[in-house]
Amino acid sequence: MAWFEWSSLFIRWFHVIAGVAWIGASFYFIWLDNNLRTPPKWKQDKGIKGDLWAVHGGGFYEVAKYQRGPEKMPETLHWFKWEAYTTWLSGFLLLSLIYYHGASIYLIDPAVMDLTPKEAIIRGLGLIFGGLFIYEGACRSALGRYPALFGIMLLVLIGAVSYLATHWFSGRGAFMHVGALIGTIMAGNVFFKIMPAQRLMVDAVTNNKEINPAWGLAAKLRSVHNNYLTLPLLFIMISNHYPMTFQHPQAWAVLMAIGIVSAWIRHYFNLKHVGISRPSVLITGAIGMLLIAGWVSYPRAPADDTAPLDSASISESAPAQLSATEQHAFDVIQTHCANCHSAKPTDELFVVAPLGLMLDSWQQIEAKAPLIFQRAVVSKDMPLMNKTGMSEEDREAIRKWFEQ
Repeated sequence: MAWFEWSSLFIRWFHVIAGVAWIGASFYFIWLDNNLRTPPKWKQDKGIKGDLWAVHGGGFYEVAKYQRGPEKMPETLHWFKWEAYTTWLSGFLLLSLIYYHGASIYLIDPAVMDLTPKEAIIRGLGLIFGGLFIYEGACRSALGRYPALFGIMLLVLIGAVSYLATHWFSGRGAFMHVGALIGTIMAGNVFFKIMPAQRLMVDAVTNNKEINPAWGLAAKLRSVHNNYLTLPLLFIMISNHYPMTFQHPQAWAVLMAIGIVSAWIRHYFNLKHVGISRPSVLITGAIGMLLIAGWVSYPRAPADDTAPLDSASISESAPAQLSATEQHAFDVIQTHCANCHSAKPTDELFVVAPLGLMLDSWQQIEAKAPLIFQRAVVSKDMPLMNKTGMSEEDREAIRKWFEQ
């Protein structure tokens, strides 16, 4: 299992680095485009549409954007594409490694839908690439010319995918697939529209041809889409640390609410870049986040099948036919793990089970055996800070059961 952990670490690390580069460049160019000002006439006569002066890193920078293109293509031209491509490729590799290779552990929740790993993977890929197909088709249709209607369509699409994912997969796996769809749409915007438009512009300047303004406008529109999708995607990337969101009974609605409010907050900064100050956008966004937090954290009466387990019900949850090795492992897990990983945790730190992992019954324990073994025996990072005092003998009991 060590290879799995190291592979996950390096791919995740690379994914974060690539994502920082992509998002940083995206935010910078949106800011840059919105802060360009009308240049002096001598620059306009050279075809410059807008310019900007900045100071950074101990020096002054002058940035100019041409209305159509320079008279002659420069020898060195910097492209911004591999930030997007490497982010998507590393993200898809990470999704495959954790949620597809480990589908039975991280993606499938029998309490939601009892799927085989193959069925779960097919559904996951269908959501990602089916959603991309619908989005791309809408962009290329007449709907793409009506921003308000297109925005509603995009909300409906992501809402439908969120609903299906949370009714097919584990909460954590569902959120990751919605994030994978958003990331695929964003990378697709670069691959299908932004880069082709830029190639057309470069070719036109190189061959002294007229530049069609529609190329740049279409590419910029896709960049704006990516800009508003960035904050919802960043939330999804960190959401697996906060099970109160993906374990909520209406997790799909929680995800949509946070996504809409975060995109609305992003709108404040986009307006700010063009000199429009709308504090009301930021204030209503903050209020919206507080309302979501209150809604998600509001105490809910447990259903019959999620009521806290007492000592009698715990003993009943272990089948009578358990072997001595299995019974020993069951007792260890109930003593050291189930105080947090339960339908109703008794630990003072958690109101919902971390990662949505519940170990109240023997069936649940068997279903997550590889994960239990990895975290309790191999990496030994569970229990958290070993606050329940799991001994080496306890870990050995889990090892013997797992290997059996």
